[in-house]
Amino acid sequence: METKVFDQAGKESGKVKLPETVFGVTWNPDLVHEVVVAMQSNARSGNANTKDRGEVRGGGKKPWKQKGTGRARHGSRRSPIWVGGGVAHGPKSEKDYSKKINKKARAKALASVLSKKFADSEMIFVDALTFAEPKAAQAKEVLKALASSTYADLATKRKNAALIVLSSRDEAAEKSFRNFGQLEVVQVKDINPVSLLTYKYVIMATPEKALEVLAARVA
Repeated sequence: METKVFDQAGKESGKVKLPETVFGVTWNPDLVHEVVVAMQSNARSGNANTKDRGEVRGGGKKPWKQKGTGRARHGSRRSPIWVGGGVAHGPKSEKDYSKKINKKARAKALASVLSKKFADSEMIFVDALTFAEPKAAQAKEVLKALASSTYADLATKRKNAALIVLSSRDEAAEKSFRNFGQLEVVQVKDINPVSLLTYKYVIMATPEKALEVLAARVA
């Protein structure tokens, strides 16, 4: 498997050989769905918390005597039916939403999504994304140059346009793209099925190095 590699001016600069184990995997929607749901569950913090009748203040004294008042009997102002009382069956912060994801399932789902992106012509390989200093204007020109007829909406899409994947940390490149709300910059070691599916295009810089990392991750 081979594909074109572009430079920052949007011109073809060569080709790169793609590993079959990463970009030649059959699309498995059931597995991908299972892994994505598990990852989203693991990201839930479970901050919602309510106090039950044993945690709210007050209510030490019986509101009124049991009989003779003509009113309904009550034992505590902390009852859930009272204003300011506890909450019955409310969310508790100790609830754990995490789900186990097998290492092989996660790797296979990653390869499946990458293969689907490549098959749908949503993978863009760039020989390098180098900036002498952080420049948003220069980054915008790079996006326009890469927006060929195949990727026409890359520069105009206003939401979730592209995930830019770097082979290693590059502060100048990260700062150049970070002001664009429709883009996200990550390192290849950190990509996952959720981030890949969030964005339409995947722009992978220095593909030779990046593919080595990916091949090791899905092995």
